Amino acid sequence: MDYMIRATAADNQIRAFAATTREMVETARAAHNTSPVATAALGRLLTGGVMMGIMMKGDKDLLTLQVKCDGPMGGITVTADAKGHAKGYVNHPQVLMHANERGKLDVGGAVGRGMLQVIKDLGMREPYVGNCDLQTGEIAEDLTYYFAVSEQVPSSVGLGVLMEKDNTVRQAGGFIIQLMPFTPDEIVDKLEQKLSAVSPVTTMLDEGKTPEQILEELLGEFGLEINEKSEIAYRCDCSRERIEKALISIGQKDIQEMIDDGKPIEVNCHFCGKNYEFTVEELREILKKAVR
Repeated sequence: MDYMIRATAADNQIRAFAATTREMVETARAAHNTSPVATAALGRLLTGGVMMGIMMKGDKDLLTLQVKCDGPMGGITVTADAKGHAKGYVNHPQVLMHANERGKLDVGGAVGRGMLQVIKDLGMREPYVGNCDLQTGEIAEDLTYYFAVSEQVPSSVGLGVLMEKDNTVRQAGGFIIQLMPFTPDEIVDKLEQKLSAVSPVTTMLDEGKTPEQILEELLGEFGLEINEKSEIAYRCDCSRERIEKALISIGQKDIQEMIDDGKPIEVNCHFCGKNYEFTVEELREILKKAVR
């Protein structure tokens, strides 16, 4: 079962999140039939996104992470809510890349250069939008940089996806560690030292470490306190009604053209791959609603 934990350490001067997301990433891989490098990129962003979603306060808050890039992957989008659900897709899910010089999946090469956009819809009139340039395209470093630049929160983000030989997901998960304001320098230095010596996330996951054990490894000496455990899952909330609303919003002219074609149309959900068919008669009804 996928879950994440929320914890504090060093008398609340450090806050931390860790998650295991194998089922979530495998659901995404199966829905989109992603190549291994696309699975790794999407899986990392889903893992980061679901942890960032749970950081939000309001039940109806929504977070969207968009990687806009010039690499062959063409971009990644992930949406997460505050209740542990996330969904996402890759613009070019079949992208294939040679392994990088370390023999790993070359996520950075597939992503290339570009920017990360973080949109938080917190129920205000305007959503909060934060942007930063991609640092490596490897996702974890890019999120670390985003927290530092856009939210002024010194953070360390570790994300990993490990594939089986048959290209299904073997392990996925990650952590986010953040320093609260006014953390003493000696704690900062000690934590930096610890993080620089720790094994990669994929290694810890493959050793069978749970989110609790990963945080124990990273923060045990700082007096780790685990506060909360939440189930997380890949969930798409698309529906016929939502697709209909989207069709209404494209405007009368385009709907009329579809009707004039005289054939049913098929609309595909980006996030889960589900298809919705609308007959010409249904399109006429939609046109009536668009005219109002």
